[in-house]
Amino acid sequence: MSALLDAEARFVVVGGYAVAVHGHPRATKDIDLFVEAEPGNAQRVMAALHAFGAPLFGLTAADLSRPGKGLMMGSPPRRIDILTQIAGVDFASVWASRTVHDVGGLPVPFIGLERLIENKRASGRPQDLADVASLDRVASKSEADD
Repeated sequence: MSALLDAEARFVVVGGYAVAVHGHPRATKDIDLFVEAEPGNAQRVMAALHAFGAPLFGLTAADLSRPGKGLMMGSPPRRIDILTQIAGVDFASVWASRTVHDVGGLPVPFIGLERLIENKRASGRPQDLADVASLDRVASKSEADD
């Protein structure tokens, strides 16, 4: 993530790590990074991937400029998924409501709780729906504390 931050790429952590940061830690096999599918950002992401030494398998900045494209690197539990589209939400709304958390001294952007719940609900897989139930409880507790 430091390479993405150094390149000033627009990305947010989504998936299981985001579920954990919002109050429901659970096991996950990868880290999912949702990147903005826009030409300038795609160039920054590619620069970060090159700096990281990622195996690109022919991936280009043009690929990362289109929703629905992405890259998987590594093997579980250390796999990294670069995603240009996720279910139920668009990057602009996710970016506008992101939260930033310290991860090993780095200011890492995460999908906000409301957008995460929308994303998980739209995904509809059993694990995602279980996450929704847990995240709804977290959101309800947060509202009660306010």
